[in-house]
Amino acid sequence: MNIIIFGPPGAGKGTQSDKLIEKYDLTHIATGDLFRMHLGNNTPLGLEAKKYMEEGNLVPDKVVINMVEDKIQESLDSSGFIFDGFPRTVNQAISLDSMLSSKELEINFLISLTVDDKELISRIKKRSLVSGRVDDQSEEKINNRINVYKNETLPVLNHYKNQNKYHSIDGHGTIENIFDSICSKIDN
Repeated sequence: MNIIIFGPPGAGKGTQSDKLIEKYDLTHIATGDLFRMHLGNNTPLGLEAKKYMEEGNLVPDKVVINMVEDKIQESLDSSGFIFDGFPRTVNQAISLDSMLSSKELEINFLISLTVDDKELISRIKKRSLVSGRVDDQSEEKINNRINVYKNETLPVLNHYKNQNKYHSIDGHGTIENIFDSICSKIDN
């Protein structure tokens, strides 16, 4: 079972991912973690990514997909994967589908956590008290991240909607209620 957990910053993707990983014995694939691992270990993919980052450019999809593929290859005995924060663009989604298909795998569900902007801002500001993340402290930066999500990442939903893999979950309420809603979609 392979799941994409989707939603704007502050929607609860990380929290729900942790619970899904535990319940369904999934391998977590978060591109941020992959970047840190490859950069920290100076792997060939890390060095390639670093070259783009040092020039102030986005790391090309091909490099990101290769990092994801590397993680999948080393975890093929897993019960499945949960993709957190990836894919962020339709091109990444198409590349991911193609790469998974070459391994006789596919995305089974895209779980989209929907939360209104006011609640997102409130959650992120609360999170900043714990995380200390600079991008969690400024309402301007928070709004920018939400807008980037809406403009650049939201089209990925339609890609998976067209494959009948899209499931919207109301991201308001308690962590347990949201988790129960996600599990009922998966278990059906």
